[in-house]
Amino acid sequence: MAKDKAEIVTQKTQDKSAFSQYEALQEMSDEDLMSQFQAGTVEAFNILVERYSDRLMQYLYRFLGDMKRCEDLLQETFLRVHRNRHSYRRIAKFSTWLYTIAGNLARSEYRKRKRRRMQSIQSVNRDNEEYEMEIPDESFSPDKHAESTIQDHYIQEAMNEIPPAFREVVVLRDIQQLAYDEIAEITGLPMGTVKSRINRGRTKLQALLKDVYPFESQS
Repeated sequence: MAKDKAEIVTQKTQDKSAFSQYEALQEMSDEDLMSQFQAGTVEAFNILVERYSDRLMQYLYRFLGDMKRCEDLLQETFLRVHRNRHSYRRIAKFSTWLYTIAGNLARSEYRKRKRRRMQSIQSVNRDNEEYEMEIPDESFSPDKHAESTIQDHYIQEAMNEIPPAFREVVVLRDIQQLAYDEIAEITGLPMGTVKSRINRGRTKLQALLKDVYPFESQS
């Protein structure tokens, strides 16, 4: 009996210690968490996934408009973070490094989709006669009964209408709330180009959404 009590006390002490360690990790910066993860603390990686999953999903969805594919890309993003953790250096913000990975995957997916669509539209049959194949609708169809999701649908439709070069920077700035210099680093674009594309993207969105969801002017 005494041994059982001792084991219970030991287990409770270990559980309390583990919880305290997790709380301490929760208070760390992204960069410190990556250092912990590089040193072998898996819980640090799990916290980073928790911090950024929703934001990254929103970024990918606004860029591509395909919820199912975005879920795959989200998993692939964190898989690459896990696999390439030792290539990260603290000279860069973790968020910049993370969004660069996700952005590269999203742009690659967009190019693949564009090629597939062009091939489908211009496919030829065995008699070399051009015909148009049915292209599946890959867009996400939200619940039409909720006003907020209807607005979200129109916003995404408008996002899909503007060029991807504008769409990406607008999402990073106005939805993800990233700084201009971070966007420049993520996209590899000069600062002037980033600001120009954001302004032009906002203008196009304003025109598309003026009757549904006014796009407020932002700095």
